[in-house]
Amino acid sequence: MAEAHQAVAFQFTVSPDGIDLQLSHEALRQVYLSGLHSWKKRFIRFRNGIMNGVYPGSAPGFVVVLAGYMGRAKYVQADPSLGLFCKLGQYIPVRRVGGILVGTGLWVAIIYTMRNVLKFLLSWHGWMSERHGAATWKSRALVRIFSGIQTPTLCSFQTSLPNLPVPSVKDTMTRYLESVRPLLEEKEYKRMEVLTLDFQKNYAPKLQWYLRLKSLWATNYVSDWWEEYIYLRSRNPIMVNSNYYVMDFLYVFPTQRQAARAGNAIHSIMLYRKKLDRAEIKPFLLQNTIPMCSSQYERMFNTSRVPGIDSDTLQHVSNSRHIAVYHRGRYFKVGMFYDGRLLLPREIEQQMERILADTSEPQPGEEKLAALTAGDRVPWACARDAYLRLGKNRQSLDAVEKAAFFVTLDDTEQRHDPNNPVESLRRYAKSLLHGNCYDRWFDKSFNLIVYKNGTMGLNAEHSWADAPIIGHLWEAFLWLCFFFLGYTSDGHCKGQPHRSLPGPQRLQWSIPSECQSMIDNSLAVAQALADDVDIHIIPFEDFGKGLIKKCKTSPDAFIQIALQLAYFRDKGKFCLTYEASMTRLFREGRTETVRSCTMETCAFVRAIVNTGATSSGECRTAAKKHQQMYRMAMTGKGIDRHLFCLYLVSKYLQLDSPFLKEVLSEPWRLSTSQTPLQQPELFDLVRHPELVSSGGGFGPVADDGYGVAYIIVGENLINFHISCKRSSPETDSHRFGNHIRQAMLDMLDLFQLPL
Repeated sequence: MAEAHQAVAFQFTVSPDGIDLQLSHEALRQVYLSGLHSWKKRFIRFRNGIMNGVYPGSAPGFVVVLAGYMGRAKYVQADPSLGLFCKLGQYIPVRRVGGILVGTGLWVAIIYTMRNVLKFLLSWHGWMSERHGAATWKSRALVRIFSGIQTPTLCSFQTSLPNLPVPSVKDTMTRYLESVRPLLEEKEYKRMEVLTLDFQKNYAPKLQWYLRLKSLWATNYVSDWWEEYIYLRSRNPIMVNSNYYVMDFLYVFPTQRQAARAGNAIHSIMLYRKKLDRAEIKPFLLQNTIPMCSSQYERMFNTSRVPGIDSDTLQHVSNSRHIAVYHRGRYFKVGMFYDGRLLLPREIEQQMERILADTSEPQPGEEKLAALTAGDRVPWACARDAYLRLGKNRQSLDAVEKAAFFVTLDDTEQRHDPNNPVESLRRYAKSLLHGNCYDRWFDKSFNLIVYKNGTMGLNAEHSWADAPIIGHLWEAFLWLCFFFLGYTSDGHCKGQPHRSLPGPQRLQWSIPSECQSMIDNSLAVAQALADDVDIHIIPFEDFGKGLIKKCKTSPDAFIQIALQLAYFRDKGKFCLTYEASMTRLFREGRTETVRSCTMETCAFVRAIVNTGATSSGECRTAAKKHQQMYRMAMTGKGIDRHLFCLYLVSKYLQLDSPFLKEVLSEPWRLSTSQTPLQQPELFDLVRHPELVSSGGGFGPVADDGYGVAYIIVGENLINFHISCKRSSPETDSHRFGNHIRQAMLDMLDLFQLPL
């Protein structure tokens, strides 16, 4: 093990002549290589910072501008600086230096102009509604021109992205009343109109003034408050309530060897981190032109949520050279670098094999320690401060919290079983969402779970970023594992084990009985929460987006209308519906809510349920309304983030608004989210139809509601993940899943297209 290796790094003897140090050349070599790696990383970050700082400028552009200026001044006998060149010549004896300074200033001015023009162009969102119009084509062409000739890196566009605008109060109130109209009886709607008008006249002007002030001062007037108050200040368990999961391939099982699958997966994820550190990941561009904010990628690795009494914090370290691994109640620290390089897949497999072969027993309190991260936040904060901040506990906790990410080598076997798909996928999803409540470190940015039979999955903490960021990582590393790394014929990673590689370091704990009691209490809370979650997964294979597009309808709108139809059949009424949308068209943007339950959708659903006398035209009308709502949410004209910030300002000013109090307490009984495929070019599902992803899911938001995540895979598959609480007599995930399937089929029948 590593302790023995570290103990002989140096030796010394004491003699009458003094102290004789016997240094280990291997240890010194590793110190040198580690330092070299660190300085290389600093240089790369420094270089990328400069390149991003001058974007859309580039070194070739600088040379062209400078050469053009110097040549014009020399041969044309003209001074483009309008006299500044001559004035500088009075103080700088070398005329060429003055020319370089003025040319550099001209280059900076061009960059500043291009950046502001680009920001102006990116503030126009007409391309979303005029996809094929001439204005859209011209705008996209201009964006490409003012993006410069340099290939953009991940964060190149950050300074060119517009700030999220603050909507007018009048527009937000109008859209809010429109969103609740289908949910309220006439008398209730009139009462809400009065509350809205009172708020708009008496409270809103003062609150809005503070928001506009913040929008001028801060990069994004929503994101910091959203992260703090929605995530970090919540004192409830983050397991199930906040964390979400992502599944492996649905039908492909590359190897049965747990250690080998972990080896390739960990190596691939570390390669992704390397590309992220070097900003070599391409920025996400809508329609291959319009950039989206990349700020959420910054805390993907080396990040952990740290509990507090009143509020949690996010701890992020700039570099981490190890991962933390959990297996059968023991914690291990596994270095990811040796000989100045990243460990190869077979070498990581070798480390995992050593952990799997370790027969030592967990120390007292160690096995279920992570239950503290699964329970309420205040007891976890108290236990951490009282028992884990000194000595060996502090060192071991640092090893976990400052790891690149967390890995669980799970002793169970999970996968999609075609002979029993419903139960096998339910067990798989629940294992990823909460496991045994003590075998995942729920505070880490993400947990990689590798099962005994080689199946994998992720559990991700939500405060640092939204699901598309983790989705990008998941797609990239699955592609790398399948198409490039591969396995030998007997299921091992390719390559050879390392003969002298130091083994994993077993973390040491000294957990007193008082802390063990707190662990047991947190575990009881977490176990009750986990037992209450019911999940049903539907691989909907009857048709996919290929057939939906033939209906001349947006696939997302089609699915959202089907969800409304399914909910109405399940409950006999409509409900406030949450659909997550991104606001990453703006700097530091995160999410906005699309209120999917509209008057048009409700009219269509009532017609198809009550009379059956409806048409495909009514469905298209409802779909167009949904697309309009989605575009408004993406372009900063949503309702809920504005209301959320107005509410926070009212609390700071100690103003009690009946309108805001009622609005912010309304439950989302149907919470939905699409998991988008962001890199479809990586997987050719025509040639490899087996490489379909299961997607991921999350727990229910309301005690008597449903959580529905879905992923549109290729042209012929849509995977639904449905969750609810067993304790609610009003919900049943299997029943709701059947309603979704039937709603999808009934809607397709309207268009008279054969399956």
